[in-house]
Amino acid sequence: MALDLHVEAPEEVTEGETADLTCKTTCSLTDPTFIWYKDGHPLTTKTIKNNQLHLQTVSSEDAGSYSCAVRGSQHLRSTAHSLRVRYPPKMVSVSISPSGEIVEGSSVTLTCSSDGNPPVKIYTWFKGSTSVGQGKTYSIPNIRSEDGGEYTCQSRNDHGERRSTAVQINVAYPPKNVSVSISSSGHILMAFSVNLTCTSDANPPVEIYTWFKEGVTSPVGSGHSYSALQSGSYYCEAQNEHGAQRSDPVPNTGLSAPPPDDDSSSVQDYENVIKVGLRASPPDGDSSSAHDYENMTKAGLRAPPPDDDSASVHDYVNVPVQCQWWQSSGFPNIDAGECAP
Repeated sequence: MALDLHVEAPEEVTEGETADLTCKTTCSLTDPTFIWYKDGHPLTTKTIKNNQLHLQTVSSEDAGSYSCAVRGSQHLRSTAHSLRVRYPPKMVSVSISPSGEIVEGSSVTLTCSSDGNPPVKIYTWFKGSTSVGQGKTYSIPNIRSEDGGEYTCQSRNDHGERRSTAVQINVAYPPKNVSVSISSSGHILMAFSVNLTCTSDANPPVEIYTWFKEGVTSPVGSGHSYSALQSGSYYCEAQNEHGAQRSDPVPNTGLSAPPPDDDSSSVQDYENVIKVGLRASPPDGDSSSAHDYENMTKAGLRAPPPDDDSASVHDYVNVPVQCQWWQSSGFPNIDAGECAP
């Protein structure tokens, strides 16, 4: 006996709505029990009342092919009815090509994938919170270090939009912006050694720092910092696995300084300025020699002699002095071997 079963149901519903599927037959049956199938598998978790299958809150997972049968005659199923479900994008994700290390200068392509019905119409790309492009793919030719960061894709169709989780683009590049900073180990511009520090921007970070002195073919040191004991111009070379770059040379001229004179700043003023780290120009050597300085002191001018906690005779090795004068001016510990001729 042919039961002539068929399913009556809407062809398409929107996610979140309700839907009822009805199993109908032209035959007269006595208290039949209906069995429902989805994609060929019996349904056991849905609400079935008499000959009706009720979908309370439709989701995208409810889309499929539905058929029905009467218990005892399961081999006589109805023709299948296809139910389509409209829903906004979901499972939005981004893939990166190439998948390995990204080196500055190479090309990178991001691809957005999502599940939506109808299919996604608009893809929008973001770097951080800034929109940078549209389309299913986003390409960055000749990528730079500035292009590194977090990227997301927003997918949109007629029923809504959703954004992917962020993917991180990490751009590897050789050292750049290499520079050298100077700091003295003692008073500013009055130290016997000067500390040079090399800084740079690189990814991965710089592995090797090498120091050079202009006019010298071989390296003079290595490491992030270098203590220069001689005057001259120095530069550093920063290197990682992707390349190397050298800084501009910086002159090291702050190894010694002449004593203060009355028209620049007194020792006391100079000492106070140095203590607070201000940039005070050191006394110059062409305004007064040690002899002028001695004469000004004898005449009672405002030019106090150096003291041991601001500048010692060692700092003034470039200024000719007389040991007798230094010793008579309050430096009894100075011996003749420490004085310049």
